[in-house]
Amino acid sequence: MMESAFLLLSVIVSLHYKFESGDNDWFPLLATAGICLIIGAMARFVFKPNKEKVRLTRADSFLVVALSWVVMTLLGAIPFVWILGIDIPSAIFETMSGFTTTGATVLSGLDSMPHGLLFWRSLTHWMGGLGIVVFSFALLPTYDMKNSNVFSAEVTGIGLDKLRPKIGSTARRLLAIYLFLTIVCTAAYWIGPMNLFDAACHAMSTIATGGFSTHDRSMAYFGSSYLEYVSIIFMLLASINFSLYYYASIRRSKVLWRNEEMRTFLGIWMVCVAIFVALFMWAPVPETATGTLPPAGEPQLRTALFHTTSVMTSTGFQGQYFDYVAWGDAFWMPTVFIMTIGGCAGSTAGGMKVIRIIICAKSVLKEFILQLHPRAIRSIKVSGVVIPDERVRRTLAFVFLYLLLVTGGMVVFSILGLDVDTSLGSCVSMLSNVGPGTGMVGPACNFSHVHWFNKLLMSFYMLVGRLEIYTVLFLLMPSFWRERTK
Repeated sequence: MMESAFLLLSVIVSLHYKFESGDNDWFPLLATAGICLIIGAMARFVFKPNKEKVRLTRADSFLVVALSWVVMTLLGAIPFVWILGIDIPSAIFETMSGFTTTGATVLSGLDSMPHGLLFWRSLTHWMGGLGIVVFSFALLPTYDMKNSNVFSAEVTGIGLDKLRPKIGSTARRLLAIYLFLTIVCTAAYWIGPMNLFDAACHAMSTIATGGFSTHDRSMAYFGSSYLEYVSIIFMLLASINFSLYYYASIRRSKVLWRNEEMRTFLGIWMVCVAIFVALFMWAPVPETATGTLPPAGEPQLRTALFHTTSVMTSTGFQGQYFDYVAWGDAFWMPTVFIMTIGGCAGSTAGGMKVIRIIICAKSVLKEFILQLHPRAIRSIKVSGVVIPDERVRRTLAFVFLYLLLVTGGMVVFSILGLDVDTSLGSCVSMLSNVGPGTGMVGPACNFSHVHWFNKLLMSFYMLVGRLEIYTVLFLLMPSFWRERTK
């Protein structure tokens, strides 16, 4: 039902441009909205369970969240098949890429596509950036399954008990912050060379750290340094834990500045910018890079800022100079590395998240100290708070699973015909929800030529990355289903 409401917004945009430029995509969007409404109404009213008999366990919550994303994707893919006539795996890939804010695409010719479909494409980013379940809790006050297990299965890294006493209030607070950032970003883009439609679509992609654009050349289409600097600011803002904005809004700004994850994130970002500036100045580049590199001076600094921010925040926008694959190994290998890092927990950014990098680094340091001083008692602290051993173990397991998924995915992709560079970049990009990869799916290419099975596997990887591995992989465990059938 919620997806139907957002589709109706796309119908309104389509009808506006039907009279202005002759677009004719309103009926498929309207029909899809009707399908969503009928299915949602049946699930809500016809097959309504007995509340007294329904008690959601944590395992149930994982299932609810994962299936919500799958169902939303399958329904959201209908307009792409209907309007563009693309095959179903490609439509699923495109829609999953939207909802998970990955930004990888199989489409070309965006400049001439109908506005309603482009708006829906950006809306999938905006819905998925905050989270489908969060939107449900914020917009549907009578939702029956409003509990912290369902909420935390989708939203990680936010202290739920510290924001608002009720999950619904927390969701609405997060939505208000999210909406405010989107409106301000839209206004900032609109002041520049973008029209209102482009500004709204790109703002939704920016705040969701997604990367979908209304033009094939992305931000490079506008040729504006102003837009690149504006997008850098808002990509960084969207990559910081949203709960910190809540604290700032109630005049507890000290929490913001004391947050170790945010400080570390900005520190890593500045170091990476400096590294890419140095690479632009002194790194050896292949002859094929001629014309793709920024000239010396301000363009180099701006490109380093934009490239680092776009990749580290998992947005994947393309600036005026963007083809890191053409720049050579000295550029794309560090790019893949910062893809894995990502932004802060509780933000719309992807990647492993900086908080996990901090915990892993401090865990390694702790082990070194314990090797030298076996009797020492040392705890791991982040922002002055002791991290329980259980969370440390879960973090280390997450990193192991991430690397295992990358390795396994590379093997499968290679068997199905992709080279090593393409397989590595695809796995990291999909799991970190970045978008562009390396090799044949670099920033100057798209995923249209990828085998249909690879598209479905990549879609699965996008979902696993967006829900941070555990929520999805739990469903693949035989013990999960055995417990549910007892």
